[in-house]
Amino acid sequence: METLLSLEFLRVVEQAAIASARTMGLGNGHKSDQAAVETMRAEMDAVGMDGTIVIGEGERDEAPMLYIGEKVGAAAHDKGHKYPQVDIAVDPLEGTNLCATGQPNAMTVLAASDKGGLLHAPDLYMEKIIVGPACKGAVDLDAPPDHNLHAIAKRLDRDVEDLVVIVLDRPRHEKLIQDIRKTGARILLISDGDLSAGISAAVMNTGVHAVMGTGGAPEGVLTAAALRCLNGQILARLVVSKPEHEERLAQMGIKDGKRIYDTADLAPGDNIIFACTGVTPGSLLRGVRFFGGGTRTQSLILKLKQRQVRFVDTVSACGFTRSSRITHCALMG
Repeated sequence: METLLSLEFLRVVEQAAIASARTMGLGNGHKSDQAAVETMRAEMDAVGMDGTIVIGEGERDEAPMLYIGEKVGAAAHDKGHKYPQVDIAVDPLEGTNLCATGQPNAMTVLAASDKGGLLHAPDLYMEKIIVGPACKGAVDLDAPPDHNLHAIAKRLDRDVEDLVVIVLDRPRHEKLIQDIRKTGARILLISDGDLSAGISAAVMNTGVHAVMGTGGAPEGVLTAAALRCLNGQILARLVVSKPEHEERLAQMGIKDGKRIYDTADLAPGDNIIFACTGVTPGSLLRGVRFFGGGTRTQSLILKLKQRQVRFVDTVSACGFTRSSRITHCALMG
């Protein structure tokens, strides 16, 4: 699956990024998101697969969003061929508000796996702690920040004061922020985009050493798919605080609402592809750049079996039938 579909998925996120970038700074988040959704759906329908959306933007009655259970790929309109079955998780525009207001770190995101390879996560909050390969196995979701930060510093052979931790800037994180600051570690507060933050923690030379706090469960699964490929780690637990949350878990087939999920629990597939393209400039990827007659994008594509991190710089110009790509590969430990 990885060999056959990776470049197809790269095209999907590239085109969705270009479409949403045309709405950048217009102050209309709905328009930005709609542009990404419609383009992503159209591009996926040209991919040779029998795809099912397992993490999307809503339920069936919320169309035209990419809803959970929606069938995508060539199999939906070509019944004469047998295509590989693929589970798809998408965030058509991670950081909708970032795109609408022209702020950094908006991107289009897609993860794919063999059938059953991605957790069907309910749309709830999830406690998370995310670290890179060097700190895998050193952290504990139930431990206080002081314990985890000292464990991370020890693995990285540096002082706690040298660490940078990303936290979503939300009132619910007030105590977490205080506890981190007491250790001397530095905090990078972000308004949106904890998925890109999680990937940054596992990619070398981003200057990010951990992500802590509570964010969306669907984003947690997408992050786990990327971290499986990067050999990083996410520990997570669903936040179940209302009776309707219990009902939601039952509908999704989740029996233990207090379970702590490790990376492979959230993304257990043997074949995983993760692809994303920058929409606005960010710490991980450059945004879409328009020039006379063409576009330039920067993307990241990950493949689990090959342990390959591929940054792809694509220039598409009028008169060319396909893009020229400058590719950089790196193997993660």
